[in-house]
Amino acid sequence: MPDGERSPEFVASLSKGLNVIKSFSAEAPSLTLSEVAERTGLSRAAARRFLLTLAELGYAENDGRRFRLTARVLELGFAYLSSLGLTEVITPVLKRVSEAVDESCSASVLDGTEVVYIARVQTHRIMAVGLGIGARLPSYATSMGRVLLAYAPEEKRERILDNLQMVPHTERTVTDRDQLVRILRQVREEGYCLVDQELEVGLRSLAVPLRDGHGRVRAAMNVSGHASRISVESMIEKYLPIMKKTADEVSVLIPT
Repeated sequence: MPDGERSPEFVASLSKGLNVIKSFSAEAPSLTLSEVAERTGLSRAAARRFLLTLAELGYAENDGRRFRLTARVLELGFAYLSSLGLTEVITPVLKRVSEAVDESCSASVLDGTEVVYIARVQTHRIMAVGLGIGARLPSYATSMGRVLLAYAPEEKRERILDNLQMVPHTERTVTDRDQLVRILRQVREEGYCLVDQELEVGLRSLAVPLRDGHGRVRAAMNVSGHASRISVESMIEKYLPIMKKTADEVSVLIPT
């Protein structure tokens, strides 16, 4: 379907309601009616109807002036995670890897041009922004994102690359498409990806694919550490064997 065109079955009101939910964030946990309208492009009247509907359903609350989401919104994300069947399988694996290397360990899946965290075990706080289940990061600048892009079907990978807006997060960030394509080719050849301070200064991460019993890549797992604690060479030498061995062992448990 050409860009900008919608399916005849597209429900615009549902799209607008979801945009209202997504207008809230860690930086803006509570918003006024005017702020929601501005963030979503809705009129004040429309924003008010959506917010009051969400409040009536238990997904939002307000104190008379400001609105905030409730914990019930988590049901929407957990429904997806439950359908995957991945989180329950992967979380104990992450804990085992994290304990073995004494670093934070995460798993994510690809959603559009971003990776979405589906499980995480944190030891050291190494990023300025805290990460949890549901957190999103740009695929092109992350180790898990590059693993997932590298193993994605060619047509899907090309579509994602076409839609990437590659902006520099640090002076090390790769923002050239041809260079990224070469990196993805190398990731497929070597079976892992290491990203050194491209997303945030001081942050290094190493990722491997997680396959199901049929050999299909269903997710990616990474270990992240601060550059002051671990060198690139040490990450590959010490962490990679553990991660690859664990990924091989867990493949029989991942739902197909």
